[in-house]
Amino acid sequence: MTPGDAAASDVVVVGGGAAGLSLAHRLTGAGTATVTVIEPPDGPLRPAERTWCYWEAGTDGLEGVVSASWATLRVHGADGRPVTVEPAPFTYRMVRSTDFEHRVHDRLARSGGGRVLRATVETVRAVRGGAEVRCKLPGGWSLTLRARRVFDSRPLPTPPPARTHLLQHFRGWFVHTDTERFDPTVADLMDFRVPQPAHGLAFGYVLPLTPDRALVEYTEFSRSALTTEAYESALGHYCQEILHLGALTVEQTEQGAIPMTDARFPRRAGTSVFRIGTAGGATRPATGYTFAAVQRQSRAIAAAQQAGQGTVPAPHGRRALAMDAVLLRALDTGRVDGPEFFTNLFRRVPAERLLRFLDGTTSLREEWGIGRSTPAWPMLATAAELPFLSRRRRPAANPGESHR
Repeated sequence: MTPGDAAASDVVVVGGGAAGLSLAHRLTGAGTATVTVIEPPDGPLRPAERTWCYWEAGTDGLEGVVSASWATLRVHGADGRPVTVEPAPFTYRMVRSTDFEHRVHDRLARSGGGRVLRATVETVRAVRGGAEVRCKLPGGWSLTLRARRVFDSRPLPTPPPARTHLLQHFRGWFVHTDTERFDPTVADLMDFRVPQPAHGLAFGYVLPLTPDRALVEYTEFSRSALTTEAYESALGHYCQEILHLGALTVEQTEQGAIPMTDARFPRRAGTSVFRIGTAGGATRPATGYTFAAVQRQSRAIAAAQQAGQGTVPAPHGRRALAMDAVLLRALDTGRVDGPEFFTNLFRRVPAERLLRFLDGTTSLREEWGIGRSTPAWPMLATAAELPFLSRRRRPAANPGESHR
């Protein structure tokens, strides 16, 4: 192939993050399409290594890249009382982006019809018989690729209009302590003992890897992100004043911001151009969880591709999105106390059912029961208010990739 020539693939995947890699993984596993994945070249556009976490029951094809897992989960209420649950058959799993990238790149190389292209995408558009991607190679040469379908995972330049715009923003330290301070069998999903902001909520997040190593994060749900200095201060306070970790070394950091909004994300950007990942609405609005929805959607797209169908299913059902819109608004207005709300869910709802609820796979009857564990009047008042609120845009926020 020479620069400027049009190269053909069945599928072009734009972006090598969680959504792009997951779709390439499922498509090459099905073996029914030639796949080109376009990733940014080395430089400022290429993201640093990050972690993706999710819960799953049984095998899901990612066992080779799961670097740690936990069968026991814990939530600390703002009052300091812990809630410890074992949500069998689910386990909480961590995937490091570098491990996943190596696995998918190797699968593409061995597939015979797959490849990875390092380039900067300039335009994506539908053309007769498919779609066209114009990109620039690291040497400055231009290249055009054509495909029957293009799946674009790049963040949108601005979020769609919404009634509620919040961010889940976080910074994490991979720490090594001088003594054994962690129980590697228990993951702390939410620790509300941290000081709470004036607006929104905050929590700590601890994933122990060994007795003396863990990923420790400080997370907020609020309208705007913090400065790096503010995250560092919050993490230092959490590690020393709440976890009492003592002397430690920060070996690696990660930081990001995830949109939590009731915006409607269109999944189609042209006749043969589709959006996936956060840009396609895969992020669960009220929790920020993305990775599990990306896996479900990727499997469904691969099955549709194998059947000769050009469809992209919705990452979340309408009922789940409607409930999330109510909760987001209730949190944003302060009608609902966030730490109390989430802690009570873990205290009152069976853990396995709650995780299915957070993934959007519960029945209407189960959801009715879960709803009885939430503050009724604030939620009802918010639900009654929503139809009368207009959807508005907010400025772009430099989003990161969800670690969940």
